[in-house]
Amino acid sequence: MAMVAITNPQLSFNLFYCSVTGREASISRQTASRIRYRFSSCRWLSLNSSSSTNRSFDSFKSRCSIANTDVHLNHVAVEDEEISAVDIGCRTTPIVQLKSDVLDTESLSILTGDTYVDSLLTTLPVLTEEEQKTLAATPAHPEGLYAFYASCLAGNLVEQLWNFAWPSAIALLHPSLLPVAVMGFLTKLVIIIGGPLVGKLMDHSPRVPSYIFLNVVQASAQLLSAAMIIHAHTVSPASASSILLRPWFAVLVLAGAIERLSGVALGVAMERDWVVLLAGINRPIALAQANAVLNRIDLLCEIAGTSLFGILLSRYDPVTCLKLAASLMVWSLPIMISLTWLTNKLSTGVLDRAKCCQASRRTSDEGPLPDAQNFVSTGLEAIKHGWREYIQQPVLPASLAYVLLYFNVVLTPGSLMTAFLTQRGLNPSVIGGFSGLCAFMGVAATFLSASLVRRFGILKAGAVGLTFQALLLTIAVAVYQSGTLSQRSPLLLFLCLIVFSRLGHMSYDIVGAQILQTGIPSSKANLIGTTEISVASLAESLMLGVVILANDVSHFGFLAMLSVLSVVGAAWMFCRWLLNPTEEQRSLFSFDPQL
Repeated sequence: MAMVAITNPQLSFNLFYCSVTGREASISRQTASRIRYRFSSCRWLSLNSSSSTNRSFDSFKSRCSIANTDVHLNHVAVEDEEISAVDIGCRTTPIVQLKSDVLDTESLSILTGDTYVDSLLTTLPVLTEEEQKTLAATPAHPEGLYAFYASCLAGNLVEQLWNFAWPSAIALLHPSLLPVAVMGFLTKLVIIIGGPLVGKLMDHSPRVPSYIFLNVVQASAQLLSAAMIIHAHTVSPASASSILLRPWFAVLVLAGAIERLSGVALGVAMERDWVVLLAGINRPIALAQANAVLNRIDLLCEIAGTSLFGILLSRYDPVTCLKLAASLMVWSLPIMISLTWLTNKLSTGVLDRAKCCQASRRTSDEGPLPDAQNFVSTGLEAIKHGWREYIQQPVLPASLAYVLLYFNVVLTPGSLMTAFLTQRGLNPSVIGGFSGLCAFMGVAATFLSASLVRRFGILKAGAVGLTFQALLLTIAVAVYQSGTLSQRSPLLLFLCLIVFSRLGHMSYDIVGAQILQTGIPSSKANLIGTTEISVASLAESLMLGVVILANDVSHFGFLAMLSVLSVVGAAWMFCRWLLNPTEEQRSLFSFDPQL
């Protein structure tokens, strides 16, 4: 910081905190070229000239202030500059005498009078607390965010309908959990291997084209899967073991794996990358609201999709229902592509990834991109790199708690629960209503989680959600083990406990998403996100392996016990991490008043 003061009739020149470097100061381009300083240290320099120096300064009285400016000095002699020394008391102080022709002949950018040179100062506005909150709650690209919501609505409706349709249709082929369990197990293996590779590819690819490409791949895989199941229903029924050896089942497993891998990649891109850019990474309230809206869209689509297919399945045969689902897939694809393009246009191209960024990333330590020659080695390197980054993330315990929840493949609205209830003879509309109610609890959790965060803070809110889920599922397993599930009332109580446990599960899901968004760098969001899904898929595949070994419906109680133990373990791990916070954790969540 440099300060210069010039007064009259007695010329005074003060210099305070002058930084010395090898560059020139840019106070005034013309004047600075003729005025040089020769000070080698930063000191307070005061100059009082004699009366002979007054000459043309009789009418000059001005004051100049320069803020946050580095003054760069050269140790060279310059014209119109004289240096002498005057004894002041017992000290010798350097004096700079400026000749009057410098100020007479050059036009200085100095205001006359007692005013400051405002043109040299930058005024930074200070927002009030209310204005800061308003800014934090305002999305960076609101129009693009709304188009993004519409795109998610179109895509999630088809995806949730299909997630309910395929296990229901397969369960009607044979009264066994084996086909559904085998298909789920193999699909998870593909996600474990391909998840980090796809995540790395997405981190290095333009967002919009890769997003559209994955949508096309997912829709094509869904159509192929529907065709295979329709074919299975038209041929003669077979035993569960012989179904696994049919060619159509092999094609169904391959198409299902591709569909799930594409769906996982799309979900990670939406939740960890796109929504952060559209809402604004430095606008936490807007980001939290956008996360809540995405969860509501997903859950409302689950309610609509499961209820719609359940009603159709209760009135029509499975083949007709699958044909209607395939028609919906075909019509929704161009809508999703158009809305994706519109999202990027309304957000002024914020989703376009710069080519220079891609080039710099390719030369980073993340490793090369896969090509036809070294696809296998590059894929293995991508998996190793993804797992290494996943283990080194600062919020690893919260992520591992999320992974443990994936061991719960039974006490959750999914393919196995759908197959189990179908084989118990429940009406498809009742099964669809059960899945819809579970999704509705998730919608309620988006509002409940906000209250929990305000009351307990973001981390303790996650602990409350996990504990609540573990408690209700423990009671549900106790009801099942009582042996009265063959009666209608205990069965409804069992299902109701699972429904209400979704409040805790989705509360943690929402809170956990923001925890991970806070702790994971945006440059690694896709890589770590897909690797996390791969780890979760590994946990789920292990549990599905147990289901394959114990595929009879009579073993459902044992599988339910394993599921509830995983939820209890997740709650214990998260609470233990919360009770022993590290300095990095305190730094990341310094905004949490309860930490």
